[in-house]
Amino acid sequence: MEIYQEAKKYMVKEGNLTQWDDTYPTREILLADIAQNELFVIKINGSIHGVFAFIIGEDETYQEISNGEWLNDLPYGTIHRIASSFVYPGILTLAIKDSLKKILNIKIDTHPANKTMQAAIIKQGFSYCGEIKVKDGSKRLAYQYYKEEK
Repeated sequence: MEIYQEAKKYMVKEGNLTQWDDTYPTREILLADIAQNELFVIKINGSIHGVFAFIIGEDETYQEISNGEWLNDLPYGTIHRIASSFVYPGILTLAIKDSLKKILNIKIDTHPANKTMQAAIIKQGFSYCGEIKVKDGSKRLAYQYYKEEK
């Protein structure tokens, strides 16, 4: 929860005021992620410095995409609720590396105001695919990374 609080402070400082409110993600959401074996932490030097959910399977908010299209219709995993302590750079890189061990097709989305995350996602080799809407109806920018097996 502390890492999520740090991420929220950073978002507000960067002008991203509405992606995560004071209560999101809730403890209940994180406990459900843990119960489903879908919440992962990134430990560096014995301390947790990153956290993210990685969910393999259909994401209902990704069923409809506008102003673009997904790279493919293959099974995929989705990175959600990624946050960093901001002590060490490269948390997204580590999350992607871990996720690619499970599946080679990954989707992720972020708020239009989250410029830092948008740049990080593109830097990691994701392709911008279009816009989706999350459960509350707000818009997110959607990206996909696909690595073919050799």
